[in-house]
Amino acid sequence: MTSGSPRATSSSVRHALPDDHRPPWWALVSSVVAPVAMIGGWTLSQALQPSFDPVRDTISDLATAGMVAPWVMGAGLAVTGVAHCVTASGLREVPVAGRVFLVLGGLATFAVAMFPSDTHSQLHGISAAVGFGALGLWPALAARRGGQGVLSAKVAVPVSVVLLALVGVFVAELQQVTPDDGALTGLTERLVAGAQSLWPLVVTVALRRRRRPV
Repeated sequence: MTSGSPRATSSSVRHALPDDHRPPWWALVSSVVAPVAMIGGWTLSQALQPSFDPVRDTISDLATAGMVAPWVMGAGLAVTGVAHCVTASGLREVPVAGRVFLVLGGLATFAVAMFPSDTHSQLHGISAAVGFGALGLWPALAARRGGQGVLSAKVAVPVSVVLLALVGVFVAELQQVTPDDGALTGLTERLVAGAQSLWPLVVTVALRRRRRPV
């Protein structure tokens, strides 16, 4: 009698991801590039400023004409947006709705870079709102019926709830309706932007680790 039971074999096959559905290597690369460009962009950009408060001041402020090198943050945002779109095209196991919202979030992030807040305030605000909203919703929309791990509703939906809650806190800080009168605007924005840039990487790595059983 063999050590593996039919039930165990069936379970491993059901939970495995076919090789042709696993995200390709270039999707993994793009999912790494996104948080590196976003977090690295604001880290380098604010380091170049003689006086900048990352706790209060926003990421968008770093891409305005008054900064020493506004192109650094602008490039970081643009690269992040493109990277999200590339990653979405490689997540073939993710439902279409989830991939579409990841692309929408990527395009909106790219638009944020193209429309700086000091010269195109209205377009910048719209792009940022769409980007934060889409990148907050896409994890929940990526959930599959019967999905496992990052594609299960019990994981994906709470992730969206947390991301959207962070967006809400950031908006409250931005509108200065919090007890600290917006003193943590920059910090809360960095929390939500960093978390949203990292989740596609988490999903890509998790799906690549699910191999066809031998």
